Amino acid sequence: MLTQRRIEIFKTIVREFIETAEPVGSKTLIDKYKLNYSSATVRNEMSELEKLGLIEKTHASSGRVPSVQGYRFYAEHLMEDRHDESVEKALVTVFNDREKNIDDALKQGMDLLAQMTNLTTAVLGPDANNQHLKEIVLSKIDDKRAIVLFETDQPHSESRLFHLNGDLSFEDLEFTVKLFNERLNGTTLTEIIPKMEAIRPILAETIKSYEKLFEAFANTIIRFYNDNVVFSGQSNLLNQPEFADIDKLKELVAMMENSTLWREVSLGKGDMMLQTSKHSHTVWIDELAVVSSQISVNENLGEARQVMVVGPSRMEYDKVVSLIEYVREMVEEVYGDEEGE
Repeated sequence: MLTQRRIEIFKTIVREFIETAEPVGSKTLIDKYKLNYSSATVRNEMSELEKLGLIEKTHASSGRVPSVQGYRFYAEHLMEDRHDESVEKALVTVFNDREKNIDDALKQGMDLLAQMTNLTTAVLGPDANNQHLKEIVLSKIDDKRAIVLFETDQPHSESRLFHLNGDLSFEDLEFTVKLFNERLNGTTLTEIIPKMEAIRPILAETIKSYEKLFEAFANTIIRFYNDNVVFSGQSNLLNQPEFADIDKLKELVAMMENSTLWREVSLGKGDMMLQTSKHSHTVWIDELAVVSSQISVNENLGEARQVMVVGPSRMEYDKVVSLIEYVREMVEEVYGDEEGE
């Protein structure tokens, strides 16, 4: 049973641990926060909170820390709407610049958010499974250089610079681009690489250095997958005390490189997920918390984007949820389809 006294003590434990990352003892609660209870009472209530699964004891200290279940309870029942006016003011400057396209604005906005919150942020672009190759465009820069632009229907584009020399001519590129457009336009990105194998023998008959050219085109297509998640402020997360252990750090780095994981997180998949507001949800993964929100935009700008703030489980949920909601509101106001609202 959660009494008002237990809730007060629990909130104070969460507040202290978010601030210090150090296990919290009864003495700290009484001395620092001036709780009007005896040490024995606070210890007894902490014991009850532990039985309820809201806090847990660490091996290295007699103090307690919030559990994942505790953070979830806090985010669901005790979180307050907390605005950071300085961050919001800076974000207004970014998103009110209507000359930026949506992806550039989101990247700059999330860079700023990472910098001002000391957390890691991410923008999740269109899913490769839902994108189709629209067109490949070849442009000659000068006698020694040409650029090939790959465009999808989202819209999403990647470019590749080619140096023209004895092994590769502009005519070789023209032939390859025409062949790819004829065979692959309209193909889902996830199906392009397998279908490219049928093109390889045709290139081999015509182009001297076809292997390098084939590899360059394939690598450019693969970049559509890798660009799905764009992080800002990764070092903010790597420097958190939770990841001082080298094994935990390695696990974290591996997670950051797993684009499939972040796609699932953005969709709210996972056992520990909570709808923290009307338009955002929080997912807990080990010692990480991820607050995510989908941004609906004008259909001409392609698939909806996802923005995420990633931090240790002891992040300031009140502040982070308010900020990610603010980002969503700003972007939808500037780039959203007003007729569809």
